Amino acid sequence: MTSGLAMDHARTDVELVVRAQAGDGAAQQELWRLHRRWVAAIIIAHRPRGIDVDDLMQDVAVKLISRVDTLRDPEAFRPWLRQIILNICRGAARQQRPTLSLTGGPADDSARLESFVPESTEPTVGRAIDTPDHAGRLMAQAMTLPAEYREPLLLRCVRALTYQQIAQILELPVTTIETRLARARRMLREELGDDFAADATP
Repeated sequence: MTSGLAMDHARTDVELVVRAQAGDGAAQQELWRLHRRWVAAIIIAHRPRGIDVDDLMQDVAVKLISRVDTLRDPEAFRPWLRQIILNICRGAARQQRPTLSLTGGPADDSARLESFVPESTEPTVGRAIDTPDHAGRLMAQAMTLPAEYREPLLLRCVRALTYQQIAQILELPVTTIETRLARARRMLREELGDDFAADATP
């Protein structure tokens, strides 16, 4: 069932990309609507401290619309978009002045996380984000994890993506995603307790 849904999403992506490349504005907007939550997760995982998430989201949206026609393989849309996100985050880091920031830490990220959590109560979303307090504590601890664990964890929590979908975005084997998520949950459990390691559904 999960595999079938993933295939349906992939087909939808390809169809929308082809239309967007032909200049269909509605398709471009729909691509952004469908993917903005996991885009936010990756931005939060990689953004420089003190850089506003909304500003980076806008940059990614503009780049998506202006450069979608350069994507050679519509089936590679998600990893292509992830690379755009990483490039924008790196560019923001290079341009950022080395000043002391008193904002933009994990507390701000937890608020941003809450705003991108899906409204549906999908069973794949762990208990870790059931309440604002849980979201804040989870985010604060998640942001201390190495990027290789932080990124798939946020994709899983924020967008409730399947392991297969995360593997496609990160261009890694599903087994690697399973291992990294298990390790991330284990690290969170060590710091925060069992309530923050509830999501184990592929």
